Amino acid sequence: MSGWHTDANQLRTVSIQKVVTETELVKTLYFRDKHCASAKPGQFIMVWIPGVDEIPLSISSINGSLVSITVKEVGEATRTLNRMREGGLIGVRGPFGTHYKVVGKSALIVGGGVGTAPLMLLTSRLAGEKVKAVVVEGAKTRSELLFVDQLVELQKNNGFKAIFTTDDGSYGTKGLVTDATEKLLSTERFDIIYACGNEAMTTRIFELAEKYGTPLQASLERFMYCAMGICGSCVIGKYRVCRDGPVFNQTQLKEVEDDLGKIKLDPKGEKVKA
Repeated sequence: MSGWHTDANQLRTVSIQKVVTETELVKTLYFRDKHCASAKPGQFIMVWIPGVDEIPLSISSINGSLVSITVKEVGEATRTLNRMREGGLIGVRGPFGTHYKVVGKSALIVGGGVGTAPLMLLTSRLAGEKVKAVVVEGAKTRSELLFVDQLVELQKNNGFKAIFTTDDGSYGTKGLVTDATEKLLSTERFDIIYACGNEAMTTRIFELAEKYGTPLQASLERFMYCAMGICGSCVIGKYRVCRDGPVFNQTQLKEVEDDLGKIKLDPKGEKVKA
């Protein structure tokens, strides 16, 4: 229980410095906090929306002490958060969890929808480490793609390659992000795959990593309430995503293969389809 008393786990009140509209349902909020600014790519924080709820969110960028979270509106908490303006107050705890680790000199980064957000912090780290990377982002349609301008800029200035896929073909390649990933893996060799998206996407990326013998680090999504591994709401197999994850390696994913993409706990703690 001593972990509850660390400085990082204490609730801090921060003021929103800037709000950027990414899409109709997604916004990026900026604030300053020294603990959050120490986060590593893939770690998450707990964000308290006064009078509403506390929810887990990944950090999408860090610039000095200025930190951003990218939020998709899916319920009351995220809707309230996305309606806040500059000067609004929120509470933060963290950072928590495991993070993406730099491996080798060539990387394939796969993001699905808002799952691309934590990968943006990773791209900055890889660029600093001079790692060559291909970034594949997928969404249902053009209006749901995130960070297109930033990824194109990375492509110009850091030797990255950006590939976009949309289910309806409205931008980039028509089809699923997993299809584009398999095409790349069948023709190119990468030292590592980094992934973040819904569990169906992650499951397929895991299968492709196994098929093509490429190491994988993937971030998993689960309901998280305590962020300390106590409540058990985020369990998958023998792991608790908030404490043992959210970033898991290929060996760990193989250990929970029977649950991955199949079973998770809902907000009531009941097993449902992942």
